[in-house]
This record gives sequence, structure tokens and C-alpha cells, in this order.
Amino acid sequence: MIRIADVTKSFGENKALSEVSLDIFDEELFVLIGPDGAGKSTLFRILVTLLLPDKGHVLIKGLDVVKDFWKIRTVVGYMPGTFSLYPDLTVEENLAFYARIFGTSLQKNYPLIREVYEQIEPFKNRAAGKLSGGMKQKLALSCALIHRPEVLVLDEPTTGVDAASRKEFWQMLKKIQQEGITVIVSTAYMDEASRGDRTCFLHKGELLKAGTPEEIRESYPFPLYACRSKNNFALLKALRNEPSTALAMLYGKTIHYSPARKDFSVGTFLSDLERTGNYGPIEYRKTTPSMEDSFAFLSKQ
Repeated sequence: MIRIADVTKSFGENKALSEVSLDIFDEELFVLIGPDGAGKSTLFRILVTLLLPDKGHVLIKGLDVVKDFWKIRTVVGYMPGTFSLYPDLTVEENLAFYARIFGTSLQKNYPLIREVYEQIEPFKNRAAGKLSGGMKQKLALSCALIHRPEVLVLDEPTTGVDAASRKEFWQMLKKIQQEGITVIVSTAYMDEASRGDRTCFLHKGELLKAGTPEEIRESYPFPLYACRSKNNFALLKALRNEPSTALAMLYGKTIHYSPARKDFSVGTFLSDLERTGNYGPIEYRKTTPSMEDSFAFLSKQ
């Protein structure tokens, strides 16, 4: 469905994307994850023909985002990271406006947006600017879907939304995918990284890893341990200062720690720390790497 090849984009001296290459498959739910400033929005704006790459090319269904931008806009639906609908128009007026732009109507594609739109339909005469955050999100999604696009691009759609609404939103995306639509979502929430068919890590404009959630977790190269003491912050500092450490980060009430060598004696090392530092008893156990562990490790390379 989508081929991204060696895409580079700079803003002055700031390189937002650096030779990003990626394939996204037809009817896939694809998740792009990374912190603020990773380049997610820049890549999405290139995908939807709002920015030109400095280098490289992007093809969507064989159409080039530079040469064929008018055609691409008819097959792509885009929900930007900030609410961009007309705040003075009502819910119904916004939908009707976007439907007319694409030569369709609310009635024609109502089955596709019904599950989303039914939740805001009781407020169809309310100005969009006066909706709550969750309702704005649903209206924006309805407008992005109104012309039944083949590709749906959503830039951090769950930012600032409560946990229950986030879960509900991802359930809606799964159903949209089942309609034969390729869905591409960016997020800064690590717990959402496993919700897609495949995930891509983007960090400082560079693609670190792409694959299924299972492939990414299984690619973690070292043993991982969950450690705990009465003074976790001091223990974390000691682990990070140890040259043999590949990863040390807080993870809930524990510290996730990996030595850089598979033959490293963790028990001996932690016992020595326990004797020489003010940590109290140090408990540890082997644990399974998470997506967050994998991203944290990759971002340090």
C-alpha cells in the first residue's frame, strides 16, 4: 500500500527526518511511536501531501506524493494532531462541508462512520468549538472518514484523552480496519505500541525498528532483570554508572536492568552493591522485555 524510501526532511539546521525507509501493507493497522520531536508529524504531513521531502520519495498505491498529490488526497483521510475543524460550524455543518469537498454525502457513507457518529449525533447542532475533547476527537475522525478513504492517517489522536476513551478509540480503529481501510496511527503512549499489527520506533528523525510487537520484544538482545531496593533512585544511579550496564530505567516500582554481557554474573554484582551501598536488601528476578524496554534500549544505541 505505502512505500517510504530514504525520506529526509530538514527545517533549517534541524533535521526532522533522516533517510527513513518503511513499507506499510494493505489493510494494516500500523503504529508509529516516538517521543515529541521524533519526526512523527513531519512524516505524516509528507504522507498526506502537506509537506515536500527534501530527499527520497513516497508512493501510496503507486501514486507519488509529489507528482500525484491531487489524486492522493482523494484516497487518504487525515486527522492532524491538533483540532482543525471549523469551531463556529456545528457538528452537522462540519460533516456536510467535508462531504461536499469530496463529492459525497453523510447519507452515502453513514454506515462507515455510524459507530463513531452516533455518539455525537445528539449534539449535531452544537458548535464544534464547544465540544469536549473526546467529542472533538470523534467529530474529527468522522470527517476524516466521510469520503471512505483507502488510507486513514491519524496523528496522535489519543493525546490528552482519558484512559477509557483511549481504549474505546482503539476499538473503533480495529473496526475501521475491518472495513478494508489501511490505518496508520502515531502515538507517544508506549502502552499503545502493541495495539497495531506492526509498530515502528522513530527517534530523533531516525527509524530504529519496525516489526510486530512480538518481533520487537523478542529482539531485545540481553537478559532483563526487575530489581528493587529501599532506595531505588540511588540504586538506579549506581546501575547507570556501571560500565557493564546496557539498560537501567525505572519501571513502576522496580528498576529494569540489563548487563551488556550475557555471561555477566548479576547475582554477584548486585550482592557487591548491596554490601557497599546504602540500598538495603536488593531483590531481583528475571523478567520479560516489554515494548518500552526495547525502545529505551534502541534509543540509547
